Amino acid sequence: MRQLIAGNWKMHGLAGQLPEVLGIATSAEAASSYADILICPPATFIARAAVAAAGRMAIGGQDCSAEAQGAFTGDISTAMLLDAGASAVIVGHSERRHYHGETNEIVSAKAATASHAGLLTIICIGETQAQRKAGETFSVCDDQIAQSLPDGMNLAATAIAHEPLWAIGSGRVPSSQEIVDVHEHIRKCLVARFGADGKSVRILYGGSVKPDNAREILALPEVDGALIGGASLKAADFDAIVRSAGPRA
Repeated sequence: MRQLIAGNWKMHGLAGQLPEVLGIATSAEAASSYADILICPPATFIARAAVAAAGRMAIGGQDCSAEAQGAFTGDISTAMLLDAGASAVIVGHSERRHYHGETNEIVSAKAATASHAGLLTIICIGETQAQRKAGETFSVCDDQIAQSLPDGMNLAATAIAHEPLWAIGSGRVPSSQEIVDVHEHIRKCLVARFGADGKSVRILYGGSVKPDNAREILALPEVDGALIGGASLKAADFDAIVRSAGPRA
């Protein structure tokens, strides 16, 4: 399985950062034989990023509406993302769930719409520190997978991003064994629900992935890539992470 290295730019991305896109696109081109590279800038930046990338890497959105069109002020439809040059989208990021009150049901509806539109769909899940301390990590992941991942998805174009909420932007990272344990559990959930097709879903790790820890994380079993925040904003940092992926046996 080819690894997917995805950058989530969050609420960053102005015209002055186009050189970073060009640099990341160069890295993506060099890595094209062994990994898929994606960056998800803000919606206002997607079209310019797609032009700058010139087909050397994928560009995605950070969210989408479950609705096709209509009176939904401020929302972005999957057709709009495609029209701007995006080929992927993130749904259910913890910041959307926390700050915008998105439930598993809302995430599921968005994921279904995105998949139906032909977008590579990254569905985010993850536990809080309190849930981890209470030994609820597996049950939280079970619930979010069951309720946020709808039936009828194109599983080959679906990824699950496990992001321990307490690790995002904190510099704190679970141990290698903790990452493996959760990812193996997620895989078991996917296979139990979808059979052999569940093996085609890429499972990404997210949460303070940086150049100095990327190689170790990306080499772990059942880690099929990474969803990267702050380190994806600088081409040099992102390039180091992309090179850490390397060809896999």
